[in-house]
This record gives sequence, structure tokens and C-alpha cells, in this order.
Amino acid sequence: MENSDKIQGLIAGDGELPVQVAKMAAREGHDVICVALSHKNRDELYKYCKKVYTFGPGEIIKILDALNAENVKQLTFIGKVSKEILFRNPKLDKKAIMLLKQAQKLNDDMVMLILVDELEKNDIKVLDQTLFIKDLLVKKQVFTQLEPTVEQLIDIDYGFHIAKEIGGLDIGQTVVVQNKMILAVEAIEGTDKAITRGAKLANKAHAAVVVKVSKPSQDKRFDIPTVGLRTLKTMKRYGANVLAVEAGETFIVEEEKMINFANKNKMVVVAV
Repeated sequence: MENSDKIQGLIAGDGELPVQVAKMAAREGHDVICVALSHKNRDELYKYCKKVYTFGPGEIIKILDALNAENVKQLTFIGKVSKEILFRNPKLDKKAIMLLKQAQKLNDDMVMLILVDELEKNDIKVLDQTLFIKDLLVKKQVFTQLEPTVEQLIDIDYGFHIAKEIGGLDIGQTVVVQNKMILAVEAIEGTDKAITRGAKLANKAHAAVVVKVSKPSQDKRFDIPTVGLRTLKTMKRYGANVLAVEAGETFIVEEEKMINFANKNKMVVVAV
């Protein structure tokens, strides 16, 4: 049987982060065994993974069987998996249904902790998401040529406080702010749709501010806040032009492309 210390499991949602984790784990000499929950980044994952399985998020039995067959003893959860699957053709197997019935509420942390517990029962440890990609965590700085104005800094400070509050309730991690008013709070719809909803309500003569933070008791094994080029493109499309994220607690992907886009479109990106 293959040495399990060399094997790194990866449960990959959507986006660039799973690809980065696979790439760095492979560079460190691990054989990466991936369960791809999204088809969008699967071709990229093949480049760095020894094996890629494709299952739906609700196919828990197949996922566990694959991980056990590959002798996976440690894994990383990374990438976006929309909770909307619980409402739209969920395709849950009997194990998934049983696990969800155990949950007193279906907020993000509760669902993930139940999954983590089930994996541990199968002798599989879930690792800190930052283990292979610490370099992607942002440091406190202004990334763009434009700096936030005094008024925007006031909105950032207010939005940061409110985002922390909703994070503590495990509702979401993002708010849209303008003139000390909260225009949108992220819930099950996700960051991009919250930005869209809030920015549409904003006065286009002034900057709408998007603030994204970690939860006050962030579990580093899952759901670390992430922003990327798609975040800025959504903001630009609907008229929000200031993005503030929490320094040391947020992943930024495609940083160079992101900053070039922001500068070209006279946007502000800051880590506070």
C-alpha cells in the first residue's frame, strides 16, 4: 500500500484556489488525490493531481469510498460550493441525508463541521486551508493607484463592523455600503449576487463600497474569505468601485490581473 504521508486529498469546489492548492501540494512532493465537485476547473486540476474523481457534493458515500480506496489520511477542503444545491435538485445520497438530518441548523459552519466529523470517523484529518497557499493571504496595504477617500474609509470601517457581526451569526461575510448605509448583506446567494443586489441600489454618483471579512471565530479548515478578478468584474458591471478585505484573513487570487483591472477602471482595492 502506498505511503499515506505522501498522499494529499483535495475536495475541490469552484474557482482558482483548488488549482493553486493542488499545484503547491504537488510541488512539495505529495500525490494529490482530488474529488472535483465542479466541472469548471477540472481540466486544470488534472495537471497537478495524480487522480481526479468527479462527484456531486451530495454523493458522500462515493466520496468516502474513493478517499478510503486511495488511502487518503489528510485532505483540504477548498473552493466555492454553493449552498443552493440544498434547494435545487440536491441529489443527496442516503449518507448525505442522514448527516443533514443531524444538523440543528443548516448554516455553513454546522454543515462543514458535520462533514469534518464524518471524515474523522473515517480516519481522515481535514487540514487548515492555508497550509499550502499562505502566500495568497493578503497583507495590510492599498493595492491600487487610487487610495480610498476619507468618506470611503468611513464606509469601510462601518462595513467591516457590520460584516463581522453577520459573520458571527454565520450568515455571510460580505456587505455593500454607501454613505454609512448597508445596501446588501450576503446570505445564501453568495458574494457576487450580494454585490449585484447592493450595487444596483447605490447612488451611481458616489462610490459603493464592498467589504469582505473573516468570521470572528473563523475555522481555518473551511470558508476562508476569497476575492479575485471575478469579484471586481461583478463590482464594475454594477457600479461598485471600492473593495476592502481583511488583512491576514483573506485569499486573493490572480492578484496581478486583479490590480491591473482595478487600476484600468479607476477602482480601489485595499486590505485593512
